[in-house]
Amino acid sequence: MRIAIPHSLDRDEARRRLRDKAAQAGDKIGGAATVATTFTDDDHMAMAVTAMGYTIDCKVELAEKELVVDVDLPASLGFAKRMIEGIIREKSGKFLT
Repeated sequence: MRIAIPHSLDRDEARRRLRDKAAQAGDKIGGAATVATTFTDDDHMAMAVTAMGYTIDCKVELAEKELVVDVDLPASLGFAKRMIEGIIREKSGKFLT
């Protein structure tokens, strides 16, 4: 699943905010999950989100005007796709605020 979240920050500010807030990712999700983040370069972050017995791998790309989240959603969670997308849209935008 690919989710694009628009932003209006310049790239350097967006990078700074993403890096600063990545360590707080679990708190941003609401404490119901554990989150491990790793930056692969200035504009790419890998995330592993563990909740309710599932680990979901995500790739986050900081583009010029959007934050793009690619989620490797297991087939067994297909029924919750819209709910998960909504949570990602809501919470991922907070990385850049």
